[in-house]
Amino acid sequence: MSAFHASLAAMATFRSVSALLSADGVRTPGTVALFTEPGRKGKVAPWAGDFRVANDAGQGPEDAVGKTFTLEMPDGRSGKVVVQSLKSGKGGVMLALMGEGASPF
Repeated sequence: MSAFHASLAAMATFRSVSALLSADGVRTPGTVALFTEPGRKGKVAPWAGDFRVANDAGQGPEDAVGKTFTLEMPDGRSGKVVVQSLKSGKGGVMLALMGEGASPF
């Protein structure tokens, strides 16, 4: 586990079931843990997080790293994210996300 992911788990400010929606309409269910960092005066606060692909969803989106997805929350809110990395292991498939624009939480 990288230092980024270790610190991310400790800083999560929002955790929920969610889905990633690709540009071609493919929906991948999972669970997201998101956090924000302090924003600069007058700027949108940066946000990021991890997305764990649901066990029954397979390996997640193909060739996801570097691509933009819509992160959909169960209450209808959404936000744009770029996949920074993808890791597979005993716990399943985990994608590191970097948010774009205002956070959906």
